[in-house]
Amino acid sequence: MNRIAVPFAVILLAVTSSSAAEPLVEKSWKVDDVERKAFVHVPAKSYGEAPLVFVFHGHGGTAMNAARTFHIHTNWPEAIVVYPQGLNTPGQLTDPKGEKPGWQAAKGNQDDRDLKFFDAMLASLQKDHKVDAKRIYSTGHSNGGGFTYLLWANRHDTLAAVAPSAAAARYAKDLKPLPAIHLGGEKDPLVKFDLMQKPTMEAAKKVNGCDADGKEWAKAGDLVGTQFPSKGGTPFVAAVSPTGTHAFPKEGPELIVKFFKEHKKK
Repeated sequence: MNRIAVPFAVILLAVTSSSAAEPLVEKSWKVDDVERKAFVHVPAKSYGEAPLVFVFHGHGGTAMNAARTFHIHTNWPEAIVVYPQGLNTPGQLTDPKGEKPGWQAAKGNQDDRDLKFFDAMLASLQKDHKVDAKRIYSTGHSNGGGFTYLLWANRHDTLAAVAPSAAAARYAKDLKPLPAIHLGGEKDPLVKFDLMQKPTMEAAKKVNGCDADGKEWAKAGDLVGTQFPSKGGTPFVAAVSPTGTHAFPKEGPELIVKFFKEHKKK
């Protein structure tokens, strides 16, 4: 039986981001008798129903590092922001023995433990806080970006928009129309841009029914966001750096938050 317990451990922490130190709370859940953890930012004061953003670290990363590099909670303090911690997981491109933390790469892997973890966090946060059901989002880098694509395919009805970074989707046929922004670097040596990321973006644009021609949407550093409109209201933005490698771009959070603020479920 799938057993889920509400959070039972709460520890106040401070995470230093690009702006100021922001308090996060460490929360724990039990999913199938395994303790799962995440750092959570809850707005200091109520703004009514709050948007909810999930941020998934890359393979070998940590929730704390994701909080430092994405720092969505400092760019969007009105939002509830969750930085989950992955479990040791076999990697698709590195770490085949699964000695480092990451996320399931496909539906059915590891008994869907990470999809169950997402469901547990969502249900708990909706119970404990005023979450705007029309503004629930996911972002993540590398393996975490791949898991965001997996959520797009399998939790489409829950999400308002997604923002994978330096990732590829192995199951593009399972995607359904959803506003999305993909961050990528043309010099990525791991998730190769032309071989892996570009075909994923083309598949996503096709799913979203996007126009063939895009227009510049926003720039941050050398990240140039090109938006491909969709008559169905599900645009796709390719935010690409010509010099970017596999590292998460420091300007990424600015564009991710801007895109999320522009989209909510109808």
